[in-house]
Amino acid sequence: MDSANNIGSTPVAARASSWPGTLGSHLARRLVEIGVRDVFSVPGDFNLTLLDHLIAEPELNLIGCCNELNAGYAADGYARARGVGACVVTFTVGGLSVLNAIAGANSENLPVICIVGGPNSNDYGTNRILHHTIGLPDFTQELRCFQTITCTQ
Repeated sequence: MDSANNIGSTPVAARASSWPGTLGSHLARRLVEIGVRDVFSVPGDFNLTLLDHLIAEPELNLIGCCNELNAGYAADGYARARGVGACVVTFTVGGLSVLNAIAGANSENLPVICIVGGPNSNDYGTNRILHHTIGLPDFTQELRCFQTITCTQ
């Protein structure tokens, strides 16, 4: 057995096949584990399923914000008061709107987790132009922006 694929004595494949959760429920649980109790969000087409998983986590409180910049600044303030903050926005229109708040948090070394939705995996490589984008079939423009102002994407 390859030790790189093991945590303790349980192989990765065994853990993955026996884990009943989803990525959304995993994110919700991990946010709680690191001390987040309130997540600031703006619902949009590309994050609704995730928001359902966050709402289902009993130890998380989802706080709706009027716009993405406000959600980012609320997460910044929360990080200052509680140690770590989190916000959830939708693909491109939301991600580009939250950039200033996330850049500011990063410049002050504040631990703010910004989760941005994305298009369905079936949309990648189709060269279709989707709503909430800048009118190009390239879905990486937002990622490129975040790469310059965040430590991890």
